Amino acid sequence: MKTVLITGCSTGFGRETASRFLAEGWNVIATMRDPSANTLPTSDRLRVLSLDVTDADRIAAVMVEAGTVDVLVNNAGIGWLNAVEGTSLEMVRRVFETNTFATIAVMQAVLPGMRERRAGVIVNVSSSATMKPLPLLSVYRASKAAVNALTEAAALELAAFGIRVAAVLPGAAPTTSFGDSARAQIEANGGFPDAYASFAQQTIARMQQAASGPVTTAQDVAKAVFRAATDPSCPTILPAGAD
Repeated sequence: MKTVLITGCSTGFGRETASRFLAEGWNVIATMRDPSANTLPTSDRLRVLSLDVTDADRIAAVMVEAGTVDVLVNNAGIGWLNAVEGTSLEMVRRVFETNTFATIAVMQAVLPGMRERRAGVIVNVSSSATMKPLPLLSVYRASKAAVNALTEAAALELAAFGIRVAAVLPGAAPTTSFGDSARAQIEANGGFPDAYASFAQQTIARMQQAASGPVTTAQDVAKAVFRAATDPSCPTILPAGAD
């Protein structure tokens, strides 16, 4: 029976992906910053481990606890919505530390075992925002575009060791309060620069309208991740659900 390790499993895409692998009969190691937030179904094939993907020591400890990992799903990440000018370098570093550097760090931790066994799959959860330019998502988009580039290059350098690497790109996720959530996030981090306020409000309104149309569900993402993990013919860059 194969084992998958998935990061960021307390909610959303990660939780649904863990549930999908459990339903398919896999052993699942579900990691999250706070295991007390776990809502996954009870199973003797499930282990829940605490993991902050920006903590190198904890990554190393989790790999020891996990043992053999056949599939890694790098799902943990954070969003960000603001203009470049309105984003502090501290926030830029936080976004890249979580979305990009942590993806690399967890890959580096799992690769020696996969390389020795000459088998394994790594699936990085990216974003459809990387496929076209979108205002106010510049920093977030850059962090996820880096994940795509990483995935494509790593797929080439690891193929000789029998390791596949793919990226799943979710489309817009459903939310009934997109505008309110976006505004709350912005206000908590100092708001938009005054010069961008009008443009930002118009952009958020358009995003809110788009979120009322076809969206990517957590089930869509879980389905795409499972395909990437189990189908050798899967493309390296795999969109999931709605654009």
